[in-house]
Amino acid sequence: MEGFGLISEQKSREDVLKDIHSRYLIIRPDGTELPVDVSKPEEVIKVLEEVGCKALESYVKSEELNMPPNKEPPSIKIMQSHELVGHEPASDSGNLRFYPKGFLIFQLLRDWSYDIAVNRFKALQIDTPLIYSWDDTAIHEQADTFHQRHYTVKVPDDPEKDFILRFAGDFGLFKIMKDAIISYRNLPLRIYEFTKSFRYERNGELSGLKRLRAFHMPDIHCFCRDIDEGWLEYQELYRNYSDLADASGVEYAVVFRIYEPFFAEHKSKILDLVKYSNKPAFIEVLSDMKHYWAVKNEFQGVDSTGSCVQLSTVQLDVKDAQVYGITYTDRDGKKKGCIICHSSIGSIERWYYMLLEEALKRETPTLPVWLSPIQVRVIPVSEKYLDYCRYIDIDGVRCDVDDSDETLSKKIARANMEWIPYVAVVGDREVESGLFSVSIRETGKIVTMTREELSKEIRLKCAGKPYRPLPFPKLLSQRPIFSRSK
Repeated sequence: MEGFGLISEQKSREDVLKDIHSRYLIIRPDGTELPVDVSKPEEVIKVLEEVGCKALESYVKSEELNMPPNKEPPSIKIMQSHELVGHEPASDSGNLRFYPKGFLIFQLLRDWSYDIAVNRFKALQIDTPLIYSWDDTAIHEQADTFHQRHYTVKVPDDPEKDFILRFAGDFGLFKIMKDAIISYRNLPLRIYEFTKSFRYERNGELSGLKRLRAFHMPDIHCFCRDIDEGWLEYQELYRNYSDLADASGVEYAVVFRIYEPFFAEHKSKILDLVKYSNKPAFIEVLSDMKHYWAVKNEFQGVDSTGSCVQLSTVQLDVKDAQVYGITYTDRDGKKKGCIICHSSIGSIERWYYMLLEEALKRETPTLPVWLSPIQVRVIPVSEKYLDYCRYIDIDGVRCDVDDSDETLSKKIARANMEWIPYVAVVGDREVESGLFSVSIRETGKIVTMTREELSKEIRLKCAGKPYRPLPFPKLLSQRPIFSRSK
């Protein structure tokens, strides 16, 4: 693309990166610019204290000043003790197993991403292969930007030929778009793919659900006529992802990385986006382009230890349409190259991680009700009431029954350990009146509710979010134990 410093074929990637310089600043929502020098940590920390945004301070310390907390995220133990996710010793490191409760949360997050991409953004959904030839020039060029962090695969009937597992959905999508007949009337065109991707992270970098070698990415790519249309798409996606991050309740920081000439031309629009999020943003301004994008942003989630992880991102790609030969026919009948707006809500595993970590910041850890595998636990006071309890159904709610031989206090303690948001105890009074005595985890209150009132409250809290039924038997006694850590 004319006007952008694309990586020269005559230079190695290392030579290109060596010549690129960065400057940094923090922009407040009121437009105030605060230049920072990351080579002087004490001065940067002083500026961050003045800005007063704890999330941004955590991000800059952890990721830009290389001052991470170096604590194990507590969600690693929780994901195993709650029978959500476990390590798979028979696989490569960083490839996890999901138990029924944990897989339910995964499916709900996948449904959430589908709803955003297909129902909200009206994207067309595709699916593409996991494995690609390393001899493909375009794939090789793009893969080189990931510093050899890919899995190499051999096939039995051609052992001399190398394949790689995809590290993003771009490979197959871009091949589809190269073969597609696209008119200017089709643009902007949004495509959605839910991809399982692979990146060979180093052993010391792997960390629970935060950093994996196999993960799932809900990607939206928008193909646009030119920079102006691509930039409009970028801004719309940014605003929507900002709204989604706010609605999720997770703590996050806003980060931009941008090519200097693009920043000079579009500075006012960057400020508009910062104002929209109503958060100060950390901005890296690059003297030249080192990737395919002219500008990208990251919503960096802050976990309970103060470390950060990238969630949503939007990237304005000015290179890959040229690399892959993706064109459209304009109104003048001529073929022209696209601008591609890459975006992702963020990997399912990282959202999973951040929601667990956000829960662990609270005095009483609680997942959002729509993601709680069990939304209501019914506990009979004694075996006498078990038959009554086993037939209790609450419309549109995941409800189970603790039919174990434990004491009432131990049953309530187990429900608390599992972070179950609503616990209904059933005895003589409840059977006679039809009312439930319900403990609400979030508030610590005990209230009296009818079955219909309890259903209405839970469905109201989950409004607009996906729902799936209970993924295992209703009675606790009928379930196996999956995690030995319990």
